[in-house]
Amino acid sequence: MDDLDDVLQSVGPRLRALRLERGATLAQLSKSTGISVSTLSRLESGQRKPTLELLLPLARAHQVQLDELVDAPATGDPRVHMRPIKRHGTTYIPLSRRPGGLQAFKQIYPPRWPGYEPEQQVHEGYEWLYVLSGRLRLLLGPHDVMLTAGEVAEFDTRTPHAFLNPDDEPSEVLALFGPQGERLHVRARPAAK
Repeated sequence: MDDLDDVLQSVGPRLRALRLERGATLAQLSKSTGISVSTLSRLESGQRKPTLELLLPLARAHQVQLDELVDAPATGDPRVHMRPIKRHGTTYIPLSRRPGGLQAFKQIYPPRWPGYEPEQQVHEGYEWLYVLSGRLRLLLGPHDVMLTAGEVAEFDTRTPHAFLNPDDEPSEVLALFGPQGERLHVRARPAAK
């Protein structure tokens, strides 16, 4: 029982640190979670025990997993088990766990579908992708680009775009997507020759 008490006592300071790290006030957090300022203050000071009903909206507001708020003990298995998502034949394997913000995915595009021509879509965000294996056809506005293993593309997703695997084997892609238009910043560049 002592372990449980220790875990519950550490939640308050962790909540305060997360809020301060993000530069949020108790009033702002109250508005985004629907939890009163007084309850948030008592949670942070340890005067109120955290409950699931309080921690779920706080995890969502801070964009962290629930186990980060409670510092859940390790289960002994360090592997991350992400559930693949299938859409229109493409498999998306999430590689990042933080909701919102920059997301990382491994994408597996099925072999070509005869006569299939994807419709270009637009949405908010910015995408960066790296072809791990196979080829990927990128339709980007008026451009039709064939990417091969080892090639990279980046673009604003407000530009009409679509992807297609032109081959008889699956193609694999590493994709980073920023839903609010976050761009990647390359800090290291090769030395000039």
